[in-house]
Amino acid sequence: MTLHFHQKKHTLNFKFKAGTSRGSLTSRDSYYVFLTDKQQGIQGIGEASPLKLLSIDDRDDLAALIQEFGLHFINIPVPTQAKEIYELVATTVPPELPSLRFAFETALLDLLNGGKRILFNNNFSHAQAPIPINGLIWMGDEKFMMDQVQAKLDAGFNCIKMKIGAIDFEKELAILSFIRSRYTKEQITLRVDANGAFTAAEAPDKLRRLAALDIHSIEQPIQAGQLMAMGDLCQQQILPIALDEELIGISGRKDKLNLLEAIRPQYIILKPTLLGGFLSTMEWIEVAALLGIGWWITSALESNIGLNAICQFTAQYPVQLPQGLGTGQLYTNNIESPLEVRRGQIFYNLEQQWGCL
Repeated sequence: MTLHFHQKKHTLNFKFKAGTSRGSLTSRDSYYVFLTDKQQGIQGIGEASPLKLLSIDDRDDLAALIQEFGLHFINIPVPTQAKEIYELVATTVPPELPSLRFAFETALLDLLNGGKRILFNNNFSHAQAPIPINGLIWMGDEKFMMDQVQAKLDAGFNCIKMKIGAIDFEKELAILSFIRSRYTKEQITLRVDANGAFTAAEAPDKLRRLAALDIHSIEQPIQAGQLMAMGDLCQQQILPIALDEELIGISGRKDKLNLLEAIRPQYIILKPTLLGGFLSTMEWIEVAALLGIGWWITSALESNIGLNAICQFTAQYPVQLPQGLGTGQLYTNNIESPLEVRRGQIFYNLEQQWGCL
């Protein structure tokens, strides 16, 4: 089989100014990679969408790199099983380009399964079981955040994740206190994501104040790279800590194990686009299991092409905690897809068709 390769850039526009502690987002670029078997009339599609100022492959020459590595896949025997795909991509695309690894894994898995955007055959992709997700509250002024909270509660979410660290901490606590005054921790699970906004010195006190509100966990309370400080925070067990940015750029099973052994977090957050695709994510899950560390999977603001792949991958595991997979509704010009969010869950609706790319 001889494959043909091409790519296409798509700029996604946010419905609102999406605030984080690293700044606000109004748009983002995605690159779709297409691997086509013209003889069979089958095409696999993947997505490379590095996050600005966060992904290690956020670089100006990304389109040229996609073209360079895409050509490596056109004159090789096409893998006949998923394991071969993971090995092929890992030996072709360097770990310094994690979003490209994710994109080519996705395109090849799609191709392997007939080019129908069904990458993994499981209860989710066959529309037999949804995945529970958290409702995401973006940073902004107090009214904007409160409006989002009310909308998520009205929509039936029972797990809410709020980004903190951009506005006054007292106002953020007030919003969380409002939710907790109406709903117990058994009714509504509250997660917060600081994106490294706290200093190591102030973190313990802020974690204590958050813990008083029965917060489930906090993602990345201090900036990545402070292993001793982060490890100390985790060992104090003030509030369960989930590593996020801390995992970026760590490749190889040994290095992953060393990091988690050094910090011993309660949870890790897994974003395949940032971590190097599905093979790398599987390694993180295996290492976390050895150490008794929990995890959940989160999209990284991909379009529905990438989000669909991550959802189907997630459903390969016995999911118990709500996952971070509710980002498909953020854009005014996302690709139409069978993905639907209802009552705090994401579904694959087989009656809905994929839109054109």
